[in-house]
Amino acid sequence: MFSVKPTKPTFKCYLPPVQSDVKKTVEPPIKRLEPKLLPGEIVVNEVNFVRKCISAESSQDDLWGKLICTNFKVSFIPQDAPPKQKFQLSHLLLGEHDIPLTCLEHVVTVNDTKGKKKILGSNQKLKFNPTELILYCKDLRILRFCFDEAGPESAKKVCLAIAHYSHPADLHLLFGFEYQGRRYHESKGSKKYSLKCLTHSSKSHPMSVRLCFPGERVNGSVRRGGLQTPIFDRRSEWDREIKRTGASEWRVSSINELYHISSSLPEYIVVPVSLADQDLKQYSIFLTGNRLPLWCWNHHNGSSLVRMASVCDPAQQRKIEQRIITAITKSHPHCSEVFTSDSDKCLPNIQDIQSSFVKIRQICVIDPFEESEERWLSSIENSRWLEYVRAFLKHSAEMLYQLDGRNVSVILLEEEDRDLNCVVSSLVQLMVDPHYRSLVGFQGLVQKEWVMVGHRFLDRCNHLKKNDKEESPLFMLFLDCVWQLMNQYPAAFEFTEAYLTVLSDSMWIPLFSTFLFSSPKQRAQCLMDFARNKAIPQGEDPVVYFPPVWDWSQQFSAKDQTLFNNPMYVGKGAACVLNGEVKSFKRTKKYGSIFRGASASLRNGLKGGEEGLPRRGSLGFELKTDFSALKYVVESPSERFFREWFSRPADQQGLLIPLVTPSHLALWKLYFLRWVPEACISKGGSITAYHKLSQLVDEIEMLQRHLRHYKAPTLTGGPPRSPKEAPADQRRMYFEAASPSDSPPQFLSSSFPFTPVGNLCRRSIHGTPISKFLNGARIWLSTETLANDSL
Repeated sequence: MFSVKPTKPTFKCYLPPVQSDVKKTVEPPIKRLEPKLLPGEIVVNEVNFVRKCISAESSQDDLWGKLICTNFKVSFIPQDAPPKQKFQLSHLLLGEHDIPLTCLEHVVTVNDTKGKKKILGSNQKLKFNPTELILYCKDLRILRFCFDEAGPESAKKVCLAIAHYSHPADLHLLFGFEYQGRRYHESKGSKKYSLKCLTHSSKSHPMSVRLCFPGERVNGSVRRGGLQTPIFDRRSEWDREIKRTGASEWRVSSINELYHISSSLPEYIVVPVSLADQDLKQYSIFLTGNRLPLWCWNHHNGSSLVRMASVCDPAQQRKIEQRIITAITKSHPHCSEVFTSDSDKCLPNIQDIQSSFVKIRQICVIDPFEESEERWLSSIENSRWLEYVRAFLKHSAEMLYQLDGRNVSVILLEEEDRDLNCVVSSLVQLMVDPHYRSLVGFQGLVQKEWVMVGHRFLDRCNHLKKNDKEESPLFMLFLDCVWQLMNQYPAAFEFTEAYLTVLSDSMWIPLFSTFLFSSPKQRAQCLMDFARNKAIPQGEDPVVYFPPVWDWSQQFSAKDQTLFNNPMYVGKGAACVLNGEVKSFKRTKKYGSIFRGASASLRNGLKGGEEGLPRRGSLGFELKTDFSALKYVVESPSERFFREWFSRPADQQGLLIPLVTPSHLALWKLYFLRWVPEACISKGGSITAYHKLSQLVDEIEMLQRHLRHYKAPTLTGGPPRSPKEAPADQRRMYFEAASPSDSPPQFLSSSFPFTPVGNLCRRSIHGTPISKFLNGARIWLSTETLANDSL
């Protein structure tokens, strides 16, 4: 008879404790504070009499309440919640004091009496009773809780619970799987769904019943306000993209169906017509990860943008690359040459990017800023973050020149084609194709160039906190580059920086499929297992039961989603009134000159009047320089291309070429400094302009509605509807023209629509370099720049 030794449990259960060890000096029990829970969300631990620190200098504004850990978030419920501001972004899934567990970077416990501090991980022990808990978040927030009046054992347990549940051992343990499963079945049981019998093309499922929920998925696209975002998980969506760009010599191949060739590529890829599937199979053996060349975009002149993994067999490298280049050459109407760029050699690596982001985050948020500190601007420069932003913008502009200026196809090479190429290919398409500057076009671009081609979101975001070496904020870098373009061309983009910031925050909410997986195959396998475990019928569209982040109605109301709209956007959808007629903007260069004439601070559609001299040898030198000094110097073709572009009137619906000199690159203040209370300028910042522009746009749209009503035949013959009677959900702007006051509301600040309340403050910054920066000082200054630019 053998005795089996019982296995030691890996983690003990954390149940809400009985508050029996509360100090006797505390006042009588407070009213019961109940958390707001989502479907499938449960409380795993909680502690009462917790103080949330608001100010670093005094406790006068601190909040008292209950700290709760669930299987989804860390939630603080104030005993006496402050009155909610009228104009503030309200999240439908998270409260003002809630943090998703996946958003936590570090969980730090402190014991002031013993002078001890410990960073907690999963299944770790805590040998001292914490007097303080500090949460460092990936969205740059810092939250501090003090347990002055809470029971020491209860405080210890809630800290351990937060550390444990923020380190899930498996992808399926992320709360999104539980939430979406409950949500699917609850919706199925309600009257808000309709059954449709659809024929499925798969042999294994000849017939399936698909549930179509309102506003989620129609014909393979996610709807938002009547618009559709392609997911690019179907052949038809790639076909539409081929037709839209006029890529007649390219076709959709199903060679990777069921991921037979490559586990990191989508099932459907676009390849040259001249390449047969049999040839592609042979080439894939010699490519890293079996990743075949991927078509990204086609210029109207016939040149194509292609991304490709490196050939792993040196003996076959020249042969394979030459055959692929030959096929791409044949796809060009003039059989032009192909330009190849190696991203690994031209751009910083992912480790350097991660190191740079950590440094700039410490400078902007984490480290206390002393009044005696005089090197804040140089610290920003030394982090090299803006240098890396510049490198990607510069390289992308060079690729644009090859496509548009030289009329040649471009191949972006990268070892695995899953990181740096995602940034470059996306930026090139943003610069050259106005379709991707619309909201739905931009979302489709992220799906096409990031999600479906296998960017390692699970590893790069480090959702499971397993390997810090694989973490890198490449998508955040891309969003920063997009913001730089928006900052220079404020009328060329349909969306706002608030939208970009919300999108970056959504990476840390594990309720959507967009940022959870590292490849389409991993996504398909996980969702297949999920559907099986949750008894979801076979053949059901995964977007129905586990939607992407583009279904913004799950996070924000229709009113709050209007914050995504740019009032200055000069695009296809923009309308104007001319001689009583409603006209639509056309894609013409005239609008660039009209917009430029409207503001003296805009040059060629660029924001700001700085004319600093760039560094010689940089792309900025090529893009915009004092050409009078080059009278006797022969211009290169690229210099001539950029000079001619900057000499023409701006076309907001044409090419966008960024200025990449240090004086033209800025720190993205709304993202990096939004949680620093001292950096929030009351009634200041871009929100004041957005407030006024929104009111003007809303007033124009109401006048247009009046005109259409008067010109259209009416059955009743009654007077037109008053502008005040216009349905609120039809307004396109967040601030309405019928607002009671023309001046900005007093509770607006430069951090709008976010609030810094409840985050660890820093010391006063009046009279220091950061205060000068907030008042408009230049961001990225170096010795060489100071020699060329006048301050």
